[in-house]
This record gives sequence, structure tokens and C-alpha cells, in this order.
Amino acid sequence: MSGSPPPLMRDISNMSLAEFQEAFDEFDVKGEGRISVSSLGDALAACGARVPGFKVRDICESYKDGFISFDDFIKVLSQVKAKTTFKDNIKPIEARKKVNITGGSAKSSDWVTHSYAEDEKLAFVDWINFRLNKDKGLAKRLPISEEGDHLFEALKDGVLMNKLVNDSVTDTVDERALNMPDANGKLSIFKMRENQTLALNSCVAIGCNVVNIGAEDLINGTRHLCLGLLWQIIRIGLMAKITLKDCPGLRALLDEFESLEQLLAMSPEEILCRWVNYQLNKIGCKRVVKNFTSDIKDSEVYANLLVAVCPADQGPIGLEPLNHQDLTQRAELVLQNADVIGVRSFVRAKDIVSGNQKLNLAFVANLFNTYPAMDDAGDFEIIEETREEKTFRNWMNSLGTTPRVKYIYEDLKDGLALIHLFDKIENGSVNWKKVNTPPFKALGGSMKKLENCNFAIELGQQFNFVLVGVGGKDIHDGSKLTLALIWQMMRHYTLKMLTHDGKIMKDNEIIKWCNEKLQAAGKSSSLSSFKDSSIANSTPIIDLIDAIQPGYINYELVTKASNDEEKFLNARYAITMARKIGARIFALPEDITEVNAKMVMTVFACLMSVGFMRDQK
Repeated sequence: MSGSPPPLMRDISNMSLAEFQEAFDEFDVKGEGRISVSSLGDALAACGARVPGFKVRDICESYKDGFISFDDFIKVLSQVKAKTTFKDNIKPIEARKKVNITGGSAKSSDWVTHSYAEDEKLAFVDWINFRLNKDKGLAKRLPISEEGDHLFEALKDGVLMNKLVNDSVTDTVDERALNMPDANGKLSIFKMRENQTLALNSCVAIGCNVVNIGAEDLINGTRHLCLGLLWQIIRIGLMAKITLKDCPGLRALLDEFESLEQLLAMSPEEILCRWVNYQLNKIGCKRVVKNFTSDIKDSEVYANLLVAVCPADQGPIGLEPLNHQDLTQRAELVLQNADVIGVRSFVRAKDIVSGNQKLNLAFVANLFNTYPAMDDAGDFEIIEETREEKTFRNWMNSLGTTPRVKYIYEDLKDGLALIHLFDKIENGSVNWKKVNTPPFKALGGSMKKLENCNFAIELGQQFNFVLVGVGGKDIHDGSKLTLALIWQMMRHYTLKMLTHDGKIMKDNEIIKWCNEKLQAAGKSSSLSSFKDSSIANSTPIIDLIDAIQPGYINYELVTKASNDEEKFLNARYAITMARKIGARIFALPEDITEVNAKMVMTVFACLMSVGFMRDQK
């Protein structure tokens, strides 16, 4: 059977665990860390598992007191997920107690549910005002009011969204390319659409999944879609520094027999849980955190954590808030302590007491980024993600690959993400009867994973990929040969946009089209190959954009590329303008200045696709 993949569970990853905790909490009416057995069926459905009523009743008979804890719920969910087929699963339910769930836009995917929560809106407004308050270009629109729909009105013209992308991942957008309002604050709907198109394509480039969001959704201020995208952008920025490169001390979070590669494969949520427990242990606190929902509701963890990380020259911060029995009052006093050291962001007292997963995760991530408070890890070789690996990872995640990829070599070892990706780039290409899904048993599990990796290679061969010397064992062993397969998948996905009469365009055909387009527009630039040295100054790319949309390029912003800095500016401007006219580009400015032929090809191929679409209109 081919078609959509079954749910992919990696023994329930920490990222999934956080999402399941959030769903569970929606049915935990009293916030007691348990749900009524009468809610079990709906709670399972909210996590994507359909269970017949008679089976739910059979499960409930085991819980004589009428309630199910979160740990027991996860055990049930794991068993259900392991035994059901894809047809037995459904998308999460579209109505929950505390969050308004609404349908997506006309472009929404059936597999994505968006939510709107007032608490999250307030938190995002606070964060935007804090992070961008020094941006002179936003002086007239900041601070954003928390009232009503002021946030969505501020996002309407796309300027703020692009600024937020840059705040999360520096230099993603060349802000010189933004369409800015006139002196009266006016901007045409056409110019707004260009800004939002740029924002969406830039979000994709940093690893956001925006398949269900269009420029019109952002212009119209569709609340649940705007908040969903904001959370992805903010989350990427918050988690970007939780790495060995930025904090070598993270090595101390590993158990005796764990490797650095395993740390790289951990989700930010899991790393932050370990970090919190590490800090608590340093000051003798016996609490252990497994999540950022039920485990932090009483504020004891946060009170101790702030004491543990507070710098010696600030404070003092104590545990006095714990003397108060009222949890809301206690949480407020803890946040006042957080304010003393400048880390009161994202959560309010009620968000702690209610266990809002997103906002508490953001609070802890910001605290880590500000005061990691990790001991010197000594000398060791830091495994740093290369530019190519990061680009591939962002591309895979932007397609909604399941499970989400954090570190290529570890996360692809069971073959599941690769198989899922094949189905993304060519719908129906995977025979899911041949795929082994979790949980993988200790005895024989490794062989099942290897079979998946071999199947991924088999799929690559069906796509006519060149995989000489690359086998399933290389993927399973975490070899860098894995990149050869991923690159060809990315190449196929990119060139598929240029299919003509059932045939995918070849490199020489792309080059020919680009040169003809440049010549027809009266441009002097050209390219002989994707290794052409003239590409380093970005002129052929910039000229091609102007040829596709005449008059679009502001040539006053194009430098003479007489040094590396000027070359970088040209490359960043070229990529930004390409995204602005609709090209979904993952290449980085350095790929152009260094003339990385593989990534350069994707740039010209994406521009050719945009040119085709415009010629057909």
C-alpha cells in the first residue's frame, strides 16, 4: 500500500511528549495531573489516535478510581500507537477546552492544527516589544498594545515579521529590500504581499513549516495562523544557542555512557529539562523535572532554579515565595525574582499555574540563554554542524518531516525520516508495508532500523540517484555519506518544479534558459556553468531577478563586489530579492560568494521556476 505514512513514533520523542502533555492538560480540568476516564477517548484523539469506544471502555476498567495520570496516559498512547495502522489514526480534534481551535486557510494541510490562545498572544507581544524596542525602523509601531487585535494589525504589512526572522537568525533578510510605509504609514496591498511572501520564504529557509499559511493569511491577520508562525520563529531563535558550540558546558549534562552525538540529537526540550535538573542538583534541591507543564505548576522548581543561576553580583534571590500557599501569588513572587535579574519574559503567574507548555518552555529557554551557569567542561573536540548540514536540516524540517530532524547523523539512523521525506518529495512513492515503525525492541530492533535504511537506499535507486558506495549501513552507522542521499533528494525536489513533458530539466537546460532570459532583457551578465566565477559577485543572479521582473532591482544597492564584505552584501540582497518574488531558496550568502555549485544550481532552478510561472500568466 502506498500513500500517506503512518504516525512515526521514536519511543515518543521529548518534542512529542511536550505536545501530548499540552493535549492532556486540556482535559485536566482541575490541573491535578490526571484526567477522568470519561475523557480518555477524546484525549487520545487529540494526540492523533482513534480508538473504538469498546476498546476505550476496556482500558478504563483498569483504573478503578476513575482517573488516569499523565504517565499512564503515555503508556496507553504508546500501546495504541504501536498497534494501530495509519487508517486508524485521525488528525487532532478541532475543539479543546482552553484553546480556540479554528480551521486553517484554504491552503491549510489536513495534518496541521492551528490554535489561538490569548495568553500566548500577550506573551508574544511582550517578547516583540522587548526584542525589537531598539529598532529605529519600528519606532512608530512599538510598543504594540496588548489590547484587541493590535498585534495582528502590526504584522499586516510584513515588515515586523521579517524583522522577527532576522532577530531569530541574523542576516536571513536584507532589510534594505523591505517595502516600507510612506510618511503617513500607508503601504499598498501589493507591497504588503511582497513583504509577506519574503517573510514566508525566509521562514522556510530557517526551518519553519509554512505549508498551510499564505501571504493573504498574514495580511488579513488570521489570528491562529499568525500566532502559529510567530511561535515557530521565536522558538527557533530561542533554541538556536542551546548548542555545544555556544555552551560547551552542556557536556556535563550527559550520563557516563552517553556520547556527544547523542547530545546533539536531543531535542531542546530534553536538553533544557536536563539543564534544570543539573542546576537544581547543584543547590541540593531534590525535585526532578520531566516536563514544563505539570512539573512546574507549583513554582518550586522555578524558585530554586533562579537561586541556582543568579549571578553573584545581582540579587540576592531567595526562596521566600515558597512560604505562600496560594499558587498564583507564589508564581507572581517568583516572577518578581526573575525580574530582578532581567528574565521575566513569556510567562505570567497564571501561565505557570496552568502549566502552559509553550510559554514555560520559552521562559526556561530565555533563562538558559541569559544565565547558562554551566561549569567549565574542559578541553574536548566540539562537534559543530556544518553549513551544508544545517541547510539540509532546515530543508527537511520545512517540509514537515517526521520526526523533526535535530542532528542529521543520529536522527536518520532508523531511516524513518528519510522514508517520510521521500513520500513528501514524491507523494505515493513509499510502500508503507515495507516500513518498520517504532517502538523498536532491544532484541532485533537494530536490524529493523537497518532494513528501513536499506529501503531508503532502494527508494533512491528508484529515483535514479547516483548512490555508488552508499548503502543502508552507512545511514544506520551515521556516516557522512548520508549527505550524498539527502543532496540528491533536495536536488530532485527542486528540479521537480521544472518538469516539462514528464522530464526533469538538466543543468545545461537551466543554464541555457537563464542566459536567454538575461540576453532578452539586455543584461551583460551570463554564466557558463554553476561554477562560473562571476557568480561570486552575485551579478548574474541579481540581473536574472530583474529580467524576470523588470525594474525590481534597486541597482543603487548593488556594490562593486571589490572585497568579501561587498560580495556578502550582494549575495544577501540577491537571495532576499529572489525570495521576495516567490523563489523558495535555502542557499546562504556564503554559498554564492564561495560559488558552491550545488546550492548555486538550486538558486537558478528556483528562479527559473518563478520565471515559468510568470510567463504563463
